[in-house]
Amino acid sequence: MSRSGYSDDCENWSLICWRGAVTSAMKGKRGQAFLLELRDAMDAMPEKRLVADVLEADGQFCTIGVLGAKRGINMEGLDPDDREDVAKAFGIAPALAAEIVFMNDEGSWNAETPEERWVRMREWIESNIQQVAA
Repeated sequence: MSRSGYSDDCENWSLICWRGAVTSAMKGKRGQAFLLELRDAMDAMPEKRLVADVLEADGQFCTIGVLGAKRGINMEGLDPDDREDVAKAFGIAPALAAEIVFMNDEGSWNAETPEERWVRMREWIESNIQQVAA
């Protein structure tokens, strides 16, 4: 099982329900606010690089870790494999935390550099922000 908590055991109705939870978490008011804040935090990074499999390592961060650093969240005490605790620390739904972690760690079939991961994740975040008509 991956850090996201995703496994091959989720199928049929349980998969449908899970994908619904992810969609709801991403499109809801709280999820959209989180994605906007996350996008801004990523844009403000001096070095556009993301690591995988951890929240923070040697001053580098995974996608969620970027916002944790900006918010001043102590990530040392957080288990990066526990999506419930990560979600609680960031004030988001566990489904959203799991989806972001999955996309960060496993969202590419290709081997990628930390810089390529940053570009991919930045594009993914942008694609999931709902554009509000003026």
